[in-house]
Amino acid sequence: MTAPLVVLDRATIVRGGRAVLQNFSWTIREGETWAITGPIGSGKTTLAETLLGKHFATSGSVAWPMLERFPSYYPSQVIRHVAFQEQSRLFSYVGHYYQQRFEFADADEPLTLEQYLGARASRPLFADGEVREAARQLGIAEQLPLSFIKLSNGQTRRARIAKALLEKPQLLILDDPFLGIDVAGRAELANVLGELVKDGLRLVLICSPDAVPEWVTHRISLGARPSRPLQPLRDERPGRPRSQDPVIELRNVRVAHGGHTILDDITWTVRAGERWAIIGPNGSGKTTLLSLLCGDHPQAYSNDVRLFGQRRGSGESIWDVKSRVGLLSPEFHLYFTEPLHAERVAATGFFDGVIDRPTTAEQDAAVKRMFAEFAIAHLIGRPFRQLSTGEQRLVLFVRALVKRPALLILDEPFQALDSTTMRHARDWLDANLGEDQTLLFVSHHEEELPRSIEKRLELKASRIA
Repeated sequence: MTAPLVVLDRATIVRGGRAVLQNFSWTIREGETWAITGPIGSGKTTLAETLLGKHFATSGSVAWPMLERFPSYYPSQVIRHVAFQEQSRLFSYVGHYYQQRFEFADADEPLTLEQYLGARASRPLFADGEVREAARQLGIAEQLPLSFIKLSNGQTRRARIAKALLEKPQLLILDDPFLGIDVAGRAELANVLGELVKDGLRLVLICSPDAVPEWVTHRISLGARPSRPLQPLRDERPGRPRSQDPVIELRNVRVAHGGHTILDDITWTVRAGERWAIIGPNGSGKTTLLSLLCGDHPQAYSNDVRLFGQRRGSGESIWDVKSRVGLLSPEFHLYFTEPLHAERVAATGFFDGVIDRPTTAEQDAAVKRMFAEFAIAHLIGRPFRQLSTGEQRLVLFVRALVKRPALLILDEPFQALDSTTMRHARDWLDANLGEDQTLLFVSHHEEELPRSIEKRLELKASRIA
């Protein structure tokens, strides 16, 4: 039998005052590559943080025999955990705002991807050749000069993996590395990781069951969260009949920066009540297109972009634009840095920002009703930052819906959700969006699209394909 690296023996792990893992036993041995799967709230990230030494057993034990082979005082000195969110001495989303990632002027003291990869916590910078090779392996070499904050969700994920590989850990834990990456990119990343494993990388993956690569040797599936039945779908179709008025009008829109064309000659009309899927590979311009509609992108004002019949730059503020729009994007949760409880984060959807504001009794009741419908009422009163990634995403899904917006923009809304929760959220949209509500839905996965989708816009290489 091969040497053990980490051993959990009947361990109980408490996080946020509740036992997330109970009487849990697991051993990782040399030569094994593990995948951890399970529904949202089942303890996947808590287990990863336990391997890192961030949580201690209240009963049972956690031991790291690998520390004898690779002499260190703490597990975190030889184990790296690449989580969903970058908060470190190099970069923190505190002090940044969502629209900043679309601004072309340099932010104060910008951190480029190359600087992010080259910086080391306690030793000199990595050699330029090492940084370029890591970036090449992960497919982000072209982004090296870009500001870190302006990277896409998929690019940020690849950057964090490259950064971890440069640190040369003895054990690497990757938390959902395939999220936000298109089908071709998933296969490419899986191949890269597979080659690294073949070359000796000790790896633990957290991912969905259908994303486990063939080179994984062992799997562990964590149990379901406590049964909280989802409320039946109402299938009410509330709201007024479709008016057929244009909600979105784009005419020959072009967005470019630094000689690089991001969107080219986009002409598109969306009418009230229509359901659109926006599809295309990473880098095709989907996120930029949505940022124009929300007023987040500065080039919206130099193009012919009309929302609800009003052209951008005709005197309205960004908050006028957002007052009729509900938005969920892959990056949005990163900007909730204030210490808010889950229900208060959802309530910010009434006001379109990320700062808590007073709400009415009716608004509070609407949030509680939505939490019940998605079986997350148990999250009320819990700090948002202590929730799992999947729980955070579900709270923000509710946030996009609470004010019943005229235009609902969902950019990869089901990232980090388990299949049961995803299907319920998808079916909820089919049953409960009003006839007068317009939906734009971005996804790389066909099975996530609501059945009510009736039109598609496909982008490829910056143009409508």
